[in-house]
Amino acid sequence: VEVVVDNVSCLYYIYKRPHVDYFLKKVSEWYNIVIYTASIVEYADPVIDALDPNGTMIQRRYFRESCIQRGNNFIKDLSMIESDLSHVCLIDNSPASYALNRENGIPILAWYNNNSNDEALLDLLPFLDALRFTQDIRSILGFRLFS
Repeated sequence: VEVVVDNVSCLYYIYKRPHVDYFLKKVSEWYNIVIYTASIVEYADPVIDALDPNGTMIQRRYFRESCIQRGNNFIKDLSMIESDLSHVCLIDNSPASYALNRENGIPILAWYNNNSNDEALLDLLPFLDALRFTQDIRSILGFRLFS
């Protein structure tokens, strides 16, 4: 993808995490998907466009300017997305990112493009499927089953 920052153009190759296409397709049938990233809009927008080229799966996008910076961490305030957080979860490889809303966070291991056997997204699907039937996801996520 082409990324333009301060009128300087760079080309980046995107490595997709294994099963991300299937994951997004399936999860978009159950939930409204919002991307909330600590990346800058100039970089993240083209990547999100590549993940959802038809614009049918990802409903909204939030970028670094929507985060709260504390030291080297970018914290994502989920109340910006929805005032009622009973059906909002954040899947992130950095627990610091959901520090304001710990009971809404679902940790996932970071992925590096050299691990083609990664199945973390597939492993989350049964849990996310079941979670959509709860009245308040925080009642389940609060148990911190994922650490």
